[in-house]
Amino acid sequence: MLDHLNHKSPFLQKVVAVIQVNLDDEHFGVTELAEALNMSRSNLLRKVKQETGESVSIFIRNVRLQNAYQLLKKDELTVSEISYRVGFGSTSYFTKCFRELYGHTPGDSSKINIEKDLSEPSNPDSKKIVGSKRPILVGIGILSIAAIVLLLIFYQKKDNPSKPLAKSVAVLPFKNDSADSTNLYFMNGLMEAILDNFQKIEDLKVTSRTTSEKYRTNLKSIPELSKELNVNYFVEGSGQKIGNEIVLTIQLIEAPSDKHLWSKRYKRELKDVFELQADVAKSIAAEINAVITPKEQERIEKIPTNNLVAYDYYLKGLTLLNDETGNGLKEGIVQFKKAIQEDGEFVNAYAYIAISYYYLDLFRQEKQHTEEIRNYADKAMLLDADLGESLIADALYFMQIKDYPKAEQALLEVLEYYPNVAWIHNFLSDIYAYMLPNTKKYLIHALQGIEVAVSDKDSVSTSITYLHLSNALAQTGFLDEAEKYINKSKAYDPKNHYSKYLHEYIKLGQHNDLRKTKSALIEIFKQDTTKIDVISEVAKVCYTLEEYEEAWFYYEKLISIRSALKLDIYHNYDLNMAFVLEQLGRKQEANSFYESYLAFAENDQSMYTELIMAAYHAAKGDVDKGINGLKAFSKQDNYQYWFVLFLDKDPILLKMKDHPDFQSTVQKIRTKFWENHEEIKKMLIDEDIVRM
Repeated sequence: MLDHLNHKSPFLQKVVAVIQVNLDDEHFGVTELAEALNMSRSNLLRKVKQETGESVSIFIRNVRLQNAYQLLKKDELTVSEISYRVGFGSTSYFTKCFRELYGHTPGDSSKINIEKDLSEPSNPDSKKIVGSKRPILVGIGILSIAAIVLLLIFYQKKDNPSKPLAKSVAVLPFKNDSADSTNLYFMNGLMEAILDNFQKIEDLKVTSRTTSEKYRTNLKSIPELSKELNVNYFVEGSGQKIGNEIVLTIQLIEAPSDKHLWSKRYKRELKDVFELQADVAKSIAAEINAVITPKEQERIEKIPTNNLVAYDYYLKGLTLLNDETGNGLKEGIVQFKKAIQEDGEFVNAYAYIAISYYYLDLFRQEKQHTEEIRNYADKAMLLDADLGESLIADALYFMQIKDYPKAEQALLEVLEYYPNVAWIHNFLSDIYAYMLPNTKKYLIHALQGIEVAVSDKDSVSTSITYLHLSNALAQTGFLDEAEKYINKSKAYDPKNHYSKYLHEYIKLGQHNDLRKTKSALIEIFKQDTTKIDVISEVAKVCYTLEEYEEAWFYYEKLISIRSALKLDIYHNYDLNMAFVLEQLGRKQEANSFYESYLAFAENDQSMYTELIMAAYHAAKGDVDKGINGLKAFSKQDNYQYWFVLFLDKDPILLKMKDHPDFQSTVQKIRTKFWENHEEIKKMLIDEDIVRM
């Protein structure tokens, strides 16, 4: 267990000292700590994570708990007094957190005394302790790979009926009791607001809105849904808006037994809609013994606007934004702007306009809405930087302008507000996989995404989450484990073509049969000949096999789709295209692709920059410069397995094979990769989490 009170790091010593001064202040959190240290929230989050592997909120909490442990050993104060002394406003929440960290409750004095005796010099006059010494169970740190893998194993075991039900909840689509079908958006908005409140509670695991929406017209029983979604509690709702009044009936059902635990009929004035939403979340959390921290309660009770007309427009915008076809984005922006006209300080509306513009621009080669995203994200942050939606908008703006370090920092902050939302981990996984390549961080967030997506069984989003985990495992060289999770991804969504072709690359790593990979990828391509990513992979394999005529057939398709849709993607393949054209005797055409690749390479800021430039120099015949670039790349760390796999297969890199330093440099790159792989493997085995 990390000793939070006796760090060697001068920075952490300073952080702990500030927390100690404010120990009894339950409201002293991340923002207050950053201000006291004269640091930005983003820099504080990044630095604490780098040095401890914990989020700042977890770090603060563990400092409080270790202080509490010291006070408990003195046996001078009650548990309740100690909880308030170390800044916990709720004794029940203090007890929950203490149990997670130490494996027993603070009131279990026998274990506290045993641990005290074991930690102090023996006294010949003291009473001997009889019996075996039981290990102290350590709580889960937010960035502990081993602990998260343990969770994965735990969820695969059979449920123990003697244990309390896990606090996993699904909110089923609310029913509109009104004959007016236009009232449906209001009921959808109520459902989403209540679900959003649940997602702010760290002690709950909540099924995503996307998954729940699939069951709007489903006729399966609650026990059947429970098995399908791996959820223990369901929330059902129905109601209507009549003039300025809301009538809403909410039920809580214990899923495995189909037992109705709680039901309430609300009849409130429209002006009390936010109080109603908060009341539902707090009542249901209390019913299933989910602990709500003071900070979480504050966020749940936060009123987004006092203008009900603005809120009505906002709910219409959310319904349009959630249209799975994507066709509602533009009209959703119109509704959000109407909300702002009614309330110029409606933060959520500003944030969602920025978010909507980001998705409108997502795959465009020429971004059209960068200024709008910046303006609306800035306004949201200016009005309320302590709001999850503002931070999401801010993160997406940085993604838009390709400032990935700042996007990373903002998304890490979002996790402080929405700890149980898998898509945030998936977003971070994408950053660590492609924009700021780091195989260890990719694996960490892929694992965390699985942890919080456990209740999203049978959903497209869970298929994507398992895809991330499989790819992360493959990128760190754990191919057999990767295959296990890619099969899960394909099982949850058989239409997920990303999972299909990743599986073929996993098999290539296992069996080294490139021709078999080519045949399999062509079969995936035939299922949908418009998938540009599949086209690029088939082209790459043909190029690697030096089948240049066939490679150009697929590259030409890629270029055609990229040009027609104005997509700013796959410029890393421009070098392959240029090389293929050159082998086909079309040198003049090849030059334009060499130029576009060079522009891409010169703007690249990832760890692969040297390798990207090495390939360019090799293709242009400057072997010495190519080797120098390859040597520079060999000093990097945490790179992807796929680069190692193709080092001795890529025709361009093989142009350097006769250089006396080529083989030794390639071997150095391979050796470093597998040494890193062994470190991760050793850590998992040493923790007795997995056996490989």
